[in-house]
Amino acid sequence: MLLCDDAPAFRALVRYTLDEDPTVVIVGEAGDGEAGLRAIAQLRPDVVLLDISMPRLQGLDAIGAILERSPKSRIVALSGYTAEEMAGAALARGAHAYVEKGTGAAAIREAVRTAAAAAPGRPA
Repeated sequence: MLLCDDAPAFRALVRYTLDEDPTVVIVGEAGDGEAGLRAIAQLRPDVVLLDISMPRLQGLDAIGAILERSPKSRIVALSGYTAEEMAGAALARGAHAYVEKGTGAAAIREAVRTAAAAAPGRPA
């Protein structure tokens, strides 16, 4: 999984949370959308945990570019916006799931697991 979020403290928290799950391997991190695209081109991760609101390239704008560079990757869009405000837009652009940041670690972990299991040609 590639973790793409502009808040270092949040990335550290997600890494700590997901490191407890042996089925999730974080292969890289990026602090903005442009860095995320460079990492995706190299790493081709099964799952991209993508913050919607970032500098230099917004997450919504990055979804299509991610899928173009790594079509087998599954995108879990993540944001502080409520699902009512943003989930439809993220899913319409190609994200496979949407998680609100305030919903907690279990929701993020479950969305990442589900997305990884759905990645074509990838082990569950």
